[in-house]
Amino acid sequence: MKFISTFIGFVIFILFFGFALKNTQEVELHLFLNYELRGPLVLMLLGFFVAGAVLGVLALTPTVFRHRRETNKHKTTIHTLQSSAQQATRQPQPDSVNTQ
Repeated sequence: MKFISTFIGFVIFILFFGFALKNTQEVELHLFLNYELRGPLVLMLLGFFVAGAVLGVLALTPTVFRHRRETNKHKTTIHTLQSSAQQATRQPQPDSVNTQ
């Protein structure tokens, strides 16, 4: 299985590398207030892809922390219920045992 995933990763790398070699034309990105960015097309695409991935991770951060907080709350509740159930199921010990 590891060989297959390594092979697929290698094929995808070769495809993206070929894409990068084919798209080396310089492009201009016009921004507000007459600012302009110039660079190879593949670097512009890579930059916007990375920026989108970072923004996506930042957008999910509050949700991840909320789920972690809820999980910890549920774990403490389960631990409390299990400890109270163990105490309730213990049999009372007799005061004395007569072996006559």
